[in-house]
Amino acid sequence: MSIHIADIAIPDSRLAAEATELVREATDDLLYHHSRRVYLWGALHGRRLGVAADPELLYIAAMFHDIGLTEPHRASGRRFEIDGADEARAFLVAHGIADEDARLVWQAIALHTTPEIPTHMDPVIALTTAGVELDVLGIGYHDVSAEERAAVVAAHPRPDFKRRILRAFTDGIAPKPATTFGNIKADVLDRFSPGYVRPNFVGIVEDSDWPE
Repeated sequence: MSIHIADIAIPDSRLAAEATELVREATDDLLYHHSRRVYLWGALHGRRLGVAADPELLYIAAMFHDIGLTEPHRASGRRFEIDGADEARAFLVAHGIADEDARLVWQAIALHTTPEIPTHMDPVIALTTAGVELDVLGIGYHDVSAEERAAVVAAHPRPDFKRRILRAFTDGIAPKPATTFGNIKADVLDRFSPGYVRPNFVGIVEDSDWPE
């Protein structure tokens, strides 16, 4: 029997259960509860708009979306979003999921820190970003009822979340600062990583090897 939170069913398939177990073991309480909330917020957003996403794929995208911040990925030299997207796709392919569906989840995770563009894409992609934006940035906070917010947070608490998630972002990306170029995560290092110098697009254009 599936669990319902704020009248949203948590997928109870074997695939979802194994994803939950993998992410639970790979992350701490902060990222685990955040990832579950992202799924719930995304599903609630979709229900409000009448937008249907495959719940299992949305769940996998939400659960894996921040796994690229964890210790094993900090020396990859790649954007944490790409590390998480690759891990989710490998998990899905290993479980016999169609390439098209695995690619959808990959895109949902890879684009979840890119404002606006995901809104115009497949519901799995759009709702993953919507869930992240609500939980981290508070975008759409008042589109969810107080009762729904209370139910989600009761199931997946967020104590001191703002400070702790910014710390997790910093820890996950500070070892590879160049990966934040052109990304909102540059703001995190600008605030919290001593010695970080934000790359400037105009400067890169002006300083390129082209003579004019």
